[in-house]
Amino acid sequence: MIKMLHSGWAYITLLILIFAVINAALGMTSKKEFKDKDLRISLFTLIVSHIQLLIGFLAFFMSAQFSYVLENGMGAAMKEPAIRLFVVEHPLMMILAIVLITMGFSKHKKQTTDAGKFKTITLYYGLGLLFVLSRIPWSQWLSF
Repeated sequence: MIKMLHSGWAYITLLILIFAVINAALGMTSKKEFKDKDLRISLFTLIVSHIQLLIGFLAFFMSAQFSYVLENGMGAAMKEPAIRLFVVEHPLMMILAIVLITMGFSKHKKQTTDAGKFKTITLYYGLGLLFVLSRIPWSQWLSF
């Protein structure tokens, strides 16, 4: 159940993150004013991604891969690419992505210009998006 929730919520998170990056990039390139709508999009993306992280932690500790590590040790897990993806690579990159998104939201508030706000969101959320895309288990995720 938790794994299904994590996978389903991931679609929402990814779509909202893509939307936030595109919105910020368009705002930056068209030199728009940073309005409440832009703030809400960035904040909603931050909230949704943090919810996904919490669901991910639950899924991680309840997973068969985590049980494998407990039974066989981390050395054995690192030798198995599929297990390594779910135990090390995916969680690490997703945590780093959430850190970047959080930093971007925090740093954009300190910017004094609209262009600076859009640029900060584009940079940090964009890097977070790249991290997410790099470690989604595509073969399993698309078969959901």
